[in-house]
Amino acid sequence: MRKALVLTLLLLLAGCAKHPPIGKWEGGYVANGTVVVARVEIGADGLVKVSAPDITGLDPMKPEVMLSEREALQAELVNGWPNVAPREFDFDGKTFRKPGGQAPQMVWDEKTNQMTLQIFIGRNPAFPVALRPVPGFHDNPFAAG
Repeated sequence: MRKALVLTLLLLLAGCAKHPPIGKWEGGYVANGTVVVARVEIGADGLVKVSAPDITGLDPMKPEVMLSEREALQAELVNGWPNVAPREFDFDGKTFRKPGGQAPQMVWDEKTNQMTLQIFIGRNPAFPVALRPVPGFHDNPFAAG
């Protein structure tokens, strides 16, 4: 009887575990001399592939430089994607954290299916990059739908 109770409790606890959403998200960020392009893919196994190449310190007054750097980062994202290894994150139903970590790495909005990637560059505070859900990745993560 006691073994059955313990097994039932374990099954209930396992049923309460939050499983990350399955899908793909992409997007980018351009502001204050910083460019980020990003992709996230979560498989049925709950493992997460994430890549977010960035560049900082650009002169925001020169749009041709921003565009050129953005295009270079997009190529880096596309060409490097096959080499991105999936990894585990702790997921509480909304926030992804590195295993045992405190800092949010991604935040998922269940209602909109939007993923927000928290970008940490150097010693600067993290900033959010909103990613939209996509059925498949694009060469340009800024592209609509």
